[in-house]
Amino acid sequence: MMKLVKAYIRPMLLEDVYTALRKEGHCCMTVFEGEGTGRFSDPNDQHGSLNFPAMHTHVAKIEIAVESDDVATVIDIIKKHGKTGHKGDGIVFVCPIERVTRIRDGKEGATVLN
Repeated sequence: MMKLVKAYIRPMLLEDVYTALRKEGHCCMTVFEGEGTGRFSDPNDQHGSLNFPAMHTHVAKIEIAVESDDVATVIDIIKKHGKTGHKGDGIVFVCPIERVTRIRDGKEGATVLN
């Protein structure tokens, strides 16, 4: 079974997290740049952005599909390389993946990610 790991981290730590994941063989991921609110607001950016005036925190979102057996390892890598020890370091979600289909040839299953 496969899982989708979604991690919201500080943008300044993205390169460290990405490099550590690749080093451990987790090469394939999608990264998004975004803004959000939570319990933490960046004290240096209280007014948000011009695009989203209500948003207070810049985030990088990593999405990575992995086999269930690899979830704990991926989370450990993200926690190790994506934390400062302060509020606002982020959060990780894990969701089940019901089906994977490669668009190019219609193949299905975890092997399409290799």
